[in-house]
Amino acid sequence: METTCVFKRIEKKYLLSEEKYDALFRRIGEHLRPDAFGRSTVLSLYLDTPDHRIIRNSIEATDYKEKLRLRSYGTAGAESEVFLELKKKFKGVVYKRRAVMTLAEAENYLARGVKPRESQIMSEIDWAMKLYGRPKPAMLIACEREAWFDGEHPDLRLTFDRGIRYRERELHLRSGSAGTLLLPENTVLLEIKTGGAMPLWLAHALDAETILPGSFSKYGEAYTRSLEGSRRPAHISAEGGSQHVVNL
Repeated sequence: METTCVFKRIEKKYLLSEEKYDALFRRIGEHLRPDAFGRSTVLSLYLDTPDHRIIRNSIEATDYKEKLRLRSYGTAGAESEVFLELKKKFKGVVYKRRAVMTLAEAENYLARGVKPRESQIMSEIDWAMKLYGRPKPAMLIACEREAWFDGEHPDLRLTFDRGIRYRERELHLRSGSAGTLLLPENTVLLEIKTGGAMPLWLAHALDAETILPGSFSKYGEAYTRSLEGSRRPAHISAEGGSQHVVNL
């Protein structure tokens, strides 16, 4: 599958129990195919100012939100492919730009401002970085993700995230995905991403299972949790399908 670097779409989020996930998937599974990443551990390193200006603006805003992050699929090494992303949301529509590079190139850019290459997308990201005074890694969010698409609706993508966790130390994609759980263990975050209207089979399935959209930001929730000084009583320390949970 060709890497897409420019997105304009509607994103809806739903918090499900495992039982509700099973019931929904029985209704929609026949329509779905795994995407290029399939099942993976997603690591997202969010960038922010020392006073957390970006996430505070995002939490307080109504019509416009913005985030900068560096993402990898699995723990990254120096030559691993990573995605430097600028994500904006305006009046319910999400606009995302991402530049593909190696982790070594990304680290060099974040530390020294050296762009790995010139491109329109890189220029947009660099402009945002300069606007915020070159923000630094502030929070790492990780999860176990399964991602699906529908061949008849190529702009439709569904992701199911489990074991969402965060940490404020060891802010590197090289350092694994360990972190403090952000949601109860049996919670699944469903994100539906589409360029237009939701297909009827999906709308009917959500309605049949009484699944309603809500508002949830991983970084926003982790930042709020950090401010409160509270922690969940469990810690996920391994990647992929085998997870080891230990009490803190």
